[in-house]
Amino acid sequence: MAKIYFNYAAMNAGKSAILLQSAHNYEERGMSTLLLKPDIDTRERPEGHIVSRIGLTSQAHVFSASCDLYAHISADERSPNIDCILIDEAQFLTRDQVWQLARVADEYHIPIMCYGLRTDFQGNLFEGSAALLGIADSVREIKTLCWCARKATMTLRVSEDGVPARKGAQVEIGGNDRYVSLCRHHWVQGITEGPT
Repeated sequence: MAKIYFNYAAMNAGKSAILLQSAHNYEERGMSTLLLKPDIDTRERPEGHIVSRIGLTSQAHVFSASCDLYAHISADERSPNIDCILIDEAQFLTRDQVWQLARVADEYHIPIMCYGLRTDFQGNLFEGSAALLGIADSVREIKTLCWCARKATMTLRVSEDGVPARKGAQVEIGGNDRYVSLCRHHWVQGITEGPT
């Protein structure tokens, strides 16, 4: 039976790079992959691509929060030949979409590899991450470092002038200009860098 894998980390851990490397490994062996990403993530150029911070890129199918992923994948004429489905920014999946992916894994026997954040800037689980933590067959943390060299498990949102944000909408798309990965200790304190 195929499995659902949830690989999570704070920002800057290389989730997208690992996803793209996994896709390359499948394709290098003559296997077919389907790359998916939510339309809410508008940072990448060109549109419809998964782009890592180290410059790896690949075209992906973009889906909305209202998309039935089971129907979308079932309708793809390549679905009988897909060997793996890889999803970037999986925290933006809805709970229903996670269950739709479970149905794909169970009925089509296609492994589903999801990559995303576990928690938001306030330390709360994203809907997609909560559902994946609940039903994924395999959950793995990808590690990255805080400025103090401890494991970063939290993501802090900062304003343009570097002031920590503690309130606001759960989703605000951004990169290094808006978010800093920290250990829990420095996240609580809102300290984004060490003494110079």
